[in-house]
Amino acid sequence: MKSSVFLYCVLLLCSAAASQSNLPQQPAPAPQQNQPASPPDQASQVSAPAPPKGFVLEDSTPVRLRINRTVSSADAHVGDTVDFEVLEDVSVKGTLVIPKGGLAFATVTEAQPKRRMARGGKLDINIDYVKLLDGDKAALRAVKDMKGGGHTGAMVGGMVATGILFFPAAPFFLFMHGKDISIPKGTEVTAYVNGDMKLDIAKFQPPAPAAEETAASDTQSSPSSAKIHLESDPPGADIEVDGSFVGNTPSDVQVAEGDHTVTVKRAGFRDWQRTLKVSAGSSVHLNAELEKMAAQ
Repeated sequence: MKSSVFLYCVLLLCSAAASQSNLPQQPAPAPQQNQPASPPDQASQVSAPAPPKGFVLEDSTPVRLRINRTVSSADAHVGDTVDFEVLEDVSVKGTLVIPKGGLAFATVTEAQPKRRMARGGKLDINIDYVKLLDGDKAALRAVKDMKGGGHTGAMVGGMVATGILFFPAAPFFLFMHGKDISIPKGTEVTAYVNGDMKLDIAKFQPPAPAAEETAASDTQSSPSSAKIHLESDPPGADIEVDGSFVGNTPSDVQVAEGDHTVTVKRAGFRDWQRTLKVSAGSSVHLNAELEKMAAQ
């Protein structure tokens, strides 16, 4: 009887053990790991955008030009002014600031005719500025990139086909061994705005339509300007009207109705001057015979 009770207890314990083994095992909790710090706010890492420049004629803006007269080392002088015509409109944010047909100016900084022993002439011209639509001036340079000469070739597109072209730090320099060097009238070059120039957009806005119509009707009924056509012998002289430089001979100059003093100047010659009164809509032709100064 005792053995039966003992056997019954053993079977009961085995059954309990088996039921315990069939229960689902709970996974052990994973060890705590250091959580990575949350990344900083990405918006704070993005740098703020640069403030807009506003209405600015930007540095290195190209300006296509055409020279209005032939310049030669044979007769050019240091200080001579050379005028160029603008070939294409230049706009800022859709607003015209440099008109086609406007004027740009350069200065002869070195001029030396050909010499004996096959020593060639030299001609050094500095591109100075271009006139804006509002009458202000924008400084120009002859190379696009001031850090090196890699872009200087763009300046010589239409220049003299013969000869060797050099580009020092100053805009452009021409040299031909044993001969005089010339830049013929009509030569096209590209200059570049020298530095950012902040502009007043109000000065470049067209007038109101009513004002335009009134001005047009006034102009048709009573033109307020006259034309003066100036030539000189020799040509290529500077023209001043009432003390202000307006171009080189030969050239057409528009002046307001009234009295004006016209002066024609060229290095090595006496100044030629005339005072005249012009009426609205008239056209006057002047030919300045320049008198060569006696050698000192």
